[in-house]
Amino acid sequence: MSDSTIRQHSDPHYEAELKELQSRILEMGGTVEKQIANAVAALVSRDDDLARATIERDHVVNRMDVEIDDLCIRLLALHQPTAKDLRLITTGLKITTDLERIGDMAVNLSERALELNQEPQLKPFIDIPRMADVAQAMLRQSLDAFVREDVELSLKVCRDDDIIDDINHQLFRELLSYMMEDPHTVSRAIRLLFVAKYLERIADHATNISEMVVFMVKGTSIRHLDRVPPSV
Repeated sequence: MSDSTIRQHSDPHYEAELKELQSRILEMGGTVEKQIANAVAALVSRDDDLARATIERDHVVNRMDVEIDDLCIRLLALHQPTAKDLRLITTGLKITTDLERIGDMAVNLSERALELNQEPQLKPFIDIPRMADVAQAMLRQSLDAFVREDVELSLKVCRDDDIIDDINHQLFRELLSYMMEDPHTVSRAIRLLFVAKYLERIADHATNISEMVVFMVKGTSIRHLDRVPPSV
């Protein structure tokens, strides 16, 4: 792991705790990324056991969320950090919130998989795995950017959100045509629309993380801008 985010401190214990914070956030990110992969695999392979196991593992994500929050609060209370350290810790608090919500999206995906697996498959799974691959890559890169203080990578993640939106719009049009042509497809098509919406939300959370990384590094907020700036 890069130590670029961690400044050298006279208190080695404090420095070790800051590094531990980074490590735990990466561990939580890896866990939720695997949850997404398993949820989508459960849908594509029609694997009910994998879907149920993914739902049951959500408690692991929740436990990590609580533990990282506790660590951040302890760092704030005991060391009264300032400047970059303060932005690092407060960003950590916000990142875990987004990661926990991504974990919830994986649970929702798994629940829709269990429902869809009870009916004949409506269409080949092409767009949804593509969306999942992009969303997982965005999540992975947003966390890499956090550890490496990489503003350019953060901005790339923000721009990649457009890819997810484009695939989602294309899938919506396709599923709408299914529903118009055959009312018997409505329930399955709606569930697939929910799946696409969950993946879109995962990408939004990855974008949130990247925006917070920009603030952590530069002290500049790019949230709520009409477009992603080419640089900061």
